[in-house]
Amino acid sequence: MRKLITTLISTTLLGIFLLTSCSSYNSTFDFSELQEECGTEVTLSNDGEYIIASPTTSTTKGLIFYPGGLVSYEAYLPLMIKCAKQGIKCIIVQMPSDFAILNMYAAKRVQMRNTDITKWYLAGHSLGGAMAASYIAGHSSDFEGLILLAAYSTADITSSGLKVLSAYGTNDKVLNAENYSKYRSNLPSDFTELIIEGGNHGHFASYGEQSGDGEATITAAEQQDLTASAIGTLVN
Repeated sequence: MRKLITTLISTTLLGIFLLTSCSSYNSTFDFSELQEECGTEVTLSNDGEYIIASPTTSTTKGLIFYPGGLVSYEAYLPLMIKCAKQGIKCIIVQMPSDFAILNMYAAKRVQMRNTDITKWYLAGHSLGGAMAASYIAGHSSDFEGLILLAAYSTADITSSGLKVLSAYGTNDKVLNAENYSKYRSNLPSDFTELIIEGGNHGHFASYGEQSGDGEATITAAEQQDLTASAIGTLVN
């Protein structure tokens, strides 16, 4: 009991430290401007809890996205617009204090509020990907697949029946390469791996340069194009 209490106190103190000492990476664009630029193929809505990028044509396919740690959820909108143009309703969750670990179960609420979708995919970047994997491990029957961007699954989902896409950039200096290799055996044997030559950690979103990351030799738009194409192939 004493050990459990000590662990809880340590975890709480660490959480308080992170929340008070760190600042989020904000998106590098204006939402209203992007809304005007996304074209007639996609409609956008932002209620402060979710951003939804919906194809204008009817679809039964949906993707729930968990942002990376300390990254504003709006920063993933360019990537999600590219996915929406492939006929996928994309819903980006705003996490408490920009930490997916504080609301790992957010996907359930999204599914309950979007009954038009019958085929769901769960995705996440970095910490968001790890939390998405942890959640889907216990709810695999509610999803068709999992998409990990610069992330890995510490939970064993080898027999889940899920379609899985795992993507990372060759210049990523934030992703723990040792853990990525260690935990790849937790994925189904037929998972798809996308290795983006010249890509880095931060270019899956649009929030500028991330501390400690490698320098990309391709643009964020190029990395997101490759990622959205792979996601579209997995879903469609």
